[in-house]
Amino acid sequence: MRIDKFLWAIRFYKTRNIAADAIKKRHVSINGIIAKPSKDVFGGDIIEVRKNQINYKLLVLDLPKSRVGAKLVPQYIKDQTPKEAFEQQELLKIAKDYYRKKGTGRPTKKDRRDLEEFLEDEE
Repeated sequence: MRIDKFLWAIRFYKTRNIAADAIKKRHVSINGIIAKPSKDVFGGDIIEVRKNQINYKLLVLDLPKSRVGAKLVPQYIKDQTPKEAFEQQELLKIAKDYYRKKGTGRPTKKDRRDLEEFLEDEE
């Protein structure tokens, strides 16, 4: 089965076209070799995918006939992604929140109206 079709079938990407684009951008490798969208996948292969700043490592257990339901995905792949990758993602998210708190920045339309009303009351 083609790698783009496989990643779509196991619900790693929403569409096959998005999967093919990620592969063309060199975000996917099979057994350490950068893949093309037409590269075939076999049972026992290790697929490495870079998605959302996380390097996922997937072991292919079996090939599905077509797109499978979310509950059936563990029959076809085993996620071997190290937990450190997810922890690093959480630290990155916390670091971004440190620089700018949620809700700060440009005032909303309501904030502007309240400010104008406050200034009018003073005059």
